[in-house]
Amino acid sequence: MLLALSTWPEIEAQLGRSKTVVVPIGSNEQHGPTGLLGTDWLCPEIIAHAAEKVDPNLLVAPTFNIGMAQHHLAFPGTISLRPSTFMAAISDWVSSLTRHGFERIYFLNGHGGNVATIEATFSEIYADWSFAEERTPYILKLKNWWDLEGVDKLAFKIFPTGHGSHATPSEIAVTQAAYPDRIKTADYSPQIAPTGPIRDALDYRARFPDGRIGSDPAQATPEKGQQLIDLAVQSLLKDIAAFTDEVQP
Repeated sequence: MLLALSTWPEIEAQLGRSKTVVVPIGSNEQHGPTGLLGTDWLCPEIIAHAAEKVDPNLLVAPTFNIGMAQHHLAFPGTISLRPSTFMAAISDWVSSLTRHGFERIYFLNGHGGNVATIEATFSEIYADWSFAEERTPYILKLKNWWDLEGVDKLAFKIFPTGHGSHATPSEIAVTQAAYPDRIKTADYSPQIAPTGPIRDALDYRARFPDGRIGSDPAQATPEKGQQLIDLAVQSLLKDIAAFTDEVQP
């Protein structure tokens, strides 16, 4: 069930069946010469929407598609939020959903650069309840799609060399499977990109001129992407079921 394509009476009825909602979250940023700018929000959305087709009772919220991407701003098309803006927006999403009665909010993330700020936001939200000496009436969870059971292992099995950490062949393969008409090609030099630290935007562009970090996206294919999606869907449904059934002491 997709929240954006539902009516309010349908969501009200859904709350009578389940109080869990999945929020795909990512970033809109450069992914090298061949990676789509939306890769980091497309991957969790693709997986969450595929999971909803397997289990139509799964409720998937609209995708939170802008995140922490300041270090990519030297590349055209990147859109970024400041940490304070990102935290405020996540807090408002949580407040909106929990106001209606949702008790399990599962953020499926597609951008490693979001993790620290999302976790800090969760801490701020829980702190409000702790200082008020009240129990938080809901539970928040963050999961990177590549950390779903078996997914990272499969990615490195499919791409034993040149996987890297940005513009990876695994994430690009996932987008290729979902959008085969948007596949791009390029001559990479070097074939496997360099690695190094991530700091500000100009430093990043100087270290990684084409945007990749340690990766060789030319290995990506739609078939490999579909393998990753299929496994991620099964692992996501299993993880959400355990999260939904979690009992607060």
